[in-house]
Amino acid sequence: MSDAAPSRERSERMLRIARVVLPSAIALASLVAWEAVVRVNAIPHYILPGPLMIAKTLWTDWGTLQPALLVTLRITFLALAVAVVGGFALAVLFAQSEWIELSFFPYAVILQVTPIIAIAPLILIYVDNTHVAILICAWIVAFFPILSNTTLGLHSADHNLVNLFQLYGASRWQVLRYLRIPAAMPYFLGGLRIAGGLSLIGSVVAEFAAGTAGQGSGLAFRILESGYRLNIPRMFAALALISFTGILIFVLFTAISHLALRRWHESAVKREN
Repeated sequence: MSDAAPSRERSERMLRIARVVLPSAIALASLVAWEAVVRVNAIPHYILPGPLMIAKTLWTDWGTLQPALLVTLRITFLALAVAVVGGFALAVLFAQSEWIELSFFPYAVILQVTPIIAIAPLILIYVDNTHVAILICAWIVAFFPILSNTTLGLHSADHNLVNLFQLYGASRWQVLRYLRIPAAMPYFLGGLRIAGGLSLIGSVVAEFAAGTAGQGSGLAFRILESGYRLNIPRMFAALALISFTGILIFVLFTAISHLALRRWHESAVKREN
């Protein structure tokens, strides 16, 4: 037993290191191969820029890309906040009344399965403010994972514990507060990780559909503008910013989920063997 514990600790340490080193090594090797292919074949930068050219463009065009990034981030997080508040509140309402869930949940499914690129032009027509229309599109994409996962979590509370609460005369509010909401937290946080990336996707897709120029333009417009001007390095730089932003959003919410669950939930607590 005394030898097993250090061995397990070493294995866990190696696993944590591998989770960082292996993806980083693969990414670095891919970038080196990409740069080598571009240089060896003398591919013009207006057809396929190399990673070094993209990094240089990020530096030189930061004054143009940074305001666009802030616009996209503002819409992304505002849409996510509205989706979290609305999705959680509606999930709680569904958990309190099966009739309400049966009546309204199918419409949430319809919003989810309808391609946002198909309905974005309609929203842009009927909503005068372009930024509000883009916000609605991003909210539609981010809303369903929060609602669906939280509803599932609220219904996943142990029925034996529910019966015990009822046996001791607990009110529906007390059952919700002390049993159902804690049971739903892992599901809610899982939906939050998904919705974070989807809100970014929704905002970018809506910006593509809007195609508006001006001070409030996001990264999607910069990609379109770069394509029209054949400024392919800037296009790749904007794409890199979107990808990096999505990764950071996922990492952020993964860390929040771990911090919230690490002391009590099996998905985050280290199991003692």
